[in-house]
Amino acid sequence: MKRFYSEAAATVEGEAFGVSLDGKPLRTPAKKPVRVPTRELAEAIAAEWRGQEKTLSATGLPLTRLANTAIDRVESRRAEVTAEIVKYAATDLLCYRAAEPAELANRQREAWQSALDWAAERYGARLEVTIGISPIRQTPAALAALERAVDGYDAMKLAALHLATTACGSLILGLALLERELSPEDAFGAAQLDESFQIERWGEDPEQTARRAALKDDIALAARFAALLLAE
Repeated sequence: MKRFYSEAAATVEGEAFGVSLDGKPLRTPAKKPVRVPTRELAEAIAAEWRGQEKTLSATGLPLTRLANTAIDRVESRRAEVTAEIVKYAATDLLCYRAAEPAELANRQREAWQSALDWAAERYGARLEVTIGISPIRQTPAALAALERAVDGYDAMKLAALHLATTACGSLILGLALLERELSPEDAFGAAQLDESFQIERWGEDPEQTARRAALKDDIALAARFAALLLAE
C-alpha cells in the first residue's frame, strides 16, 4: 500500500492518547481508534508512521501491531487470553532440566533457577523442577498465584505478556521480562539456552537463524512496549 498521509502525530484523547494521520485518528483493522495509556507509547507509534517510506511496510510498525492486537483482540477476550498465558506455567520451560551433559545441566541451573526463585518471592508461586521431559504436576497454589498475577494486567500489558510468553516458551521468563527482572538479551538467552548449546556443537542452519532472530525481535518488542506503558 502506498503512503497516504503526510504527517503523523500523537494526540491527547481525554485521559488517554491517540495518533493522528493528517489530523485523522489512526484506527485498528477493526476500525477502532487507537488509544493507549501513555504519551510515550503514542509518540513511539506516531514515530513508526513518520518513518514509513512511500510504500507502507508492516514490518516497520511493530508497536502499532501490538497495540492493535490489544485493542481488537485482547480487550474482548481477556479471560481467554489470560488462560492461554497461564497454561504455560503448568509445563514451564524452566522446570524441565537435562540430566546430561553436565555442562548443559549446569547452564540450565545457573540461568533458570534464579528466575524461578524470583517468581516464588514475587508472586508466592514456587514451581517444582524435574529432570527429563516426563510431565510433573505443579501445585494448585502456585498456579493460582500466577493466574492472579496475570489477571492483574490490563489489555495492553496482557498483549505484551502473551507475546513474551509465547516467544520464550515460559510464563516465568515472560513475567520477569515485563517486570524488568530480566533484560531482553537475558530473557532470549535463557529461552534459547538448550538450542544455543546445540548450535555451539553442531552449527546453525539458515532457517534456524531466521526463526531465532524473529523470536529475539518479539522478546525485544514485548519489553519495549511494556516499558512505554510504564513511562511517565
